[in-house]
Amino acid sequence: MNRYASIMPDGAVPTSGPASIAIVTDAWHPQTNGVVRTLSTTCEVLRGWGHQVTVISPEGYPSMPAPTYPEIRLALTAPGAVGRRLAKIAPDAVHIATEGPLGFAARRYCLRRKVPFTTAYHTQFPDYVARRTGLPASTFWPYIRWFHRPAETIMVATETIRAQLREQGLTRLTHWSRGVDLACFSPQAPPPPEYAGLEGPILLYVGRIAVEKNIEAFLACPYPGTKVVVGDGPARASLEAKFPDALFLGKKTGVELAGCYAGADVFVFPSRTDTFGLVMIEALACGTPVAAFPVPGPLDIVTASVGALSDDLARAIDAARFCDRAACAAYGASYSWEAATQQFLAGLVPLEEDEAVSLQTVPAF
Repeated sequence: MNRYASIMPDGAVPTSGPASIAIVTDAWHPQTNGVVRTLSTTCEVLRGWGHQVTVISPEGYPSMPAPTYPEIRLALTAPGAVGRRLAKIAPDAVHIATEGPLGFAARRYCLRRKVPFTTAYHTQFPDYVARRTGLPASTFWPYIRWFHRPAETIMVATETIRAQLREQGLTRLTHWSRGVDLACFSPQAPPPPEYAGLEGPILLYVGRIAVEKNIEAFLACPYPGTKVVVGDGPARASLEAKFPDALFLGKKTGVELAGCYAGADVFVFPSRTDTFGLVMIEALACGTPVAAFPVPGPLDIVTASVGALSDDLARAIDAARFCDRAACAAYGASYSWEAATQQFLAGLVPLEEDEAVSLQTVPAF
């Protein structure tokens, strides 16, 4: 009998017994980013449906700060440590979410044991590293191809990313979208007190304050009004010093974050390296139109009724201001975490009985 039977969704919620799912990720709390929010919310929904989800993350391992990005900790694992965790968990399915040290160790163990696994392409890794090293993105694509090629399926959030990976020879692709917590993000969220008296229009950025997010393109944009930045990160101090007229509010979560979205006139998404852009659909759910560059992520999410795309960010902002906020809210509300989690479940790959036995053979190395 296939051990995977209880994982597969049946209608809105899986109705058979709970399944055991192992998710291996180098991105986890206390990091604050779209990958962590996606994984943690997916785990929450899965557990609510009765699944047993174990996350193998940097928690519990010695770690070192990532070069140029100390807020991200890279786990230092002894040979076989991740394999022993997987053997002990004895999951029905293995999902490797990131290409870092933990993902690398899990990949190696599964390949040695001939155990199927899935991966996800959450970040434009080659572009991300290129921005931090000064090397061309093409330098890093061989690693991405090598890492993901053995996966039974590679989960991607948008059709643009699917096409990009196909061009790289990665073809076993499946769709895994994202969702919005509609109990939190809505047009009724009260704006923060810091918005009172600001010169309009209020133009908002939310996310990590880091070089790969291209925030300087937003802050340098010659559009009138007040630019507001919500979030934290390694580039915050330098950007605050360079753009003293911008308002930096720091990290916000929950209803406070929703109010920042709802009280803004336009949400500006300047990143060119994201594969989706979870913050865009959160902003839309709060009734705020989006202005962005015509790149992967925005190309798949932003339509003419809810925002504007242009290589000239000022033109995109100007056009977005005329979008109907009710249409934005309705569009944002169409993104459901339950539907996204169903897609995640459908993308997982079964472990047959012999594969499960092989996975549970504790490695000696």
